[in-house]
This record gives sequence, structure tokens and C-alpha cells, in this order.
Amino acid sequence: MAAKPRSTTAARLGGTAKAAPPVCATRALRHAEIRELFARLSAAEPQPRTELHYASPFELLVAVMLSAQATDVSVNKATRLLYARANTPASMLALGETGLKRHIASIGLFNSKAANILATCRRLIELHDDEVPRDRAALEALPGVGRKTANVVLNVAFGEPTIAVDTHIFRVANRTGLAMGRDVREVEDALLRRVPAEYRLHAHHWLILHGRYICIARKPKCPLCPIRDLCRYSDKTASVE
Repeated sequence: MAAKPRSTTAARLGGTAKAAPPVCATRALRHAEIRELFARLSAAEPQPRTELHYASPFELLVAVMLSAQATDVSVNKATRLLYARANTPASMLALGETGLKRHIASIGLFNSKAANILATCRRLIELHDDEVPRDRAALEALPGVGRKTANVVLNVAFGEPTIAVDTHIFRVANRTGLAMGRDVREVEDALLRRVPAEYRLHAHHWLILHGRYICIARKPKCPLCPIRDLCRYSDKTASVE
């Protein structure tokens, strides 16, 4: 099983609406500093992985769909039992809406998520021979699948060097000066331009882990930060509570 390496704002981060950035860096990082930033994150975690548990591209797709406005821990708890019962499009369809909801009722927005997952299962069976497509347009055509979800699947399941910008990456990119932008697409495009090619495959996971555990929203743990001296954030914390 593959495993490892997610506010009101988060709701908007899933789409294209403008999202007010966190307090931004005073200026952008230089290319040499960006290379050093990723060299340090890479040294600390050479092979980062998603924290969602999955054993196939389909299980990953469903887990990512469930993870919107939910924690990976809560998703893993639900999918552990769900995947024991249904881990293919056909078997999940066989659960029906009531059966699927019973497994994911602890996750926010489970009604709409159940409807989208079942509609996606039908589409996978009818159009893709039960397989998750390795194509952005085909992924985004699936019910409930937006650009961020497609990016995660392309990166994690298929090894594409995409960068899915969630609330953590949006914050880290703006705060450090790595890639400043007013919305997730601006930040994504800036990251794809600025992240050195050799670090692009794992950049998503390094940044999300950094945002989840060190560069947290309310009071970043700057004294523990391995890139503190590179970061352009002017309001660094002096202690860790």
C-alpha cells in the first residue's frame, strides 16, 4: 500500500476564485535560493509520499475526491473499511448511494461526494474500460474532479511532474517568496516556472508537508524551519509553542 505525505479559504482554493493570500514575502526568492530550498527539503525527505492510503490509481482518485475540506486522517479511516468492500468502479457502484454514504458519513460534504464518486465510477466504466485515465482533460471531465484533484492523480499515480496547489502550498509559496500569486492557478503556474526541473516531481509533497507541519497558518514554527534563512517572510516567529 502506498502511503504518506492537506479553511473557508480552502473551499475557494479548490477552484479558480480569487483567494486572499496570507501575509506575503517581502520579495521573491532568487533562483539560486530556490535551488537551495529544495535541496534542503530533499535532503530531509528524499522520497516524500502522499499521506493518503491507496493501492491503485482508482483508490487514490476516490481518496483525493474525499479529501476536499477533510483531513487525510479522516479519509484514511473511512477508506480502510470502504476499500475492503469496494475498490473498483464496479464494486463501488454495487454499493449504491446508501451503501457508499454509510462508509463516508464521517467526512464533510459526504452527500455530494458520494454522488460524484458514483457518477465518476459510471464514467470510468463506460468511457475508460474501468481505468483511471492518464490524461488531464479526461480526468477533469469526471464528475467532482477539478484541476487540483487531477494534478494529484497525475503526480502520485502516474509520476507526472505536476504541482497541485492546496491551501498549504498556497500559503508556503506566498509566505516564503517561492511563488507569489493571488489565486491557486497563479501560484501553480509560477511554481512550474520557478521550481528546478530535477525537483518538480516531488515539489508538491515537499511543500505540502512543510506547510502542514512547519509553516502552519496561525503561528509558523520558524525556529524549526530548515529554510528559515532563505524565507522572505518578515514576521517570523521567535519560539515554538
